[in-house]
Amino acid sequence: MCAAKVSPAPTPSQIKLHQISRILEVSFEDGQTFRLSCEFLRVYSPSAEVRGHGVGQETLQVGKKNVGIESVAPVGNYALQLNFTDGHNTGLYSWDLLYDLGLRQETLWNDYLARLEAASQSRDPS
Repeated sequence: MCAAKVSPAPTPSQIKLHQISRILEVSFEDGQTFRLSCEFLRVYSPSAEVRGHGVGQETLQVGKKNVGIESVAPVGNYALQLNFTDGHNTGLYSWDLLYDLGLRQETLWNDYLARLEAASQSRDPS
């Protein structure tokens, strides 16, 4: 059987950081625009610190409700490095990842809230 070929995500046409509302707005060349909260991006960071090094090694991020993004730096023509107000700045947000997070934002957010509740944890900083 042949594996299905996955097309790469479109390239962003515009990236805007709204610091007051703590939203990263990413518009793609295909017309899709996603408004991703800083908290959402932080808890779904692609870094090893958050994702671990394999399935089941993820670290649940708690207390990130008020996190913001201090700066956004392009990495080549394929990704962004986000510098969060809690000091986290590892993990590269590729165009594919940002597009996927945008498409699945509601499902991923609900999953995160359920995992917090199951762990008796909170979005609120301690």
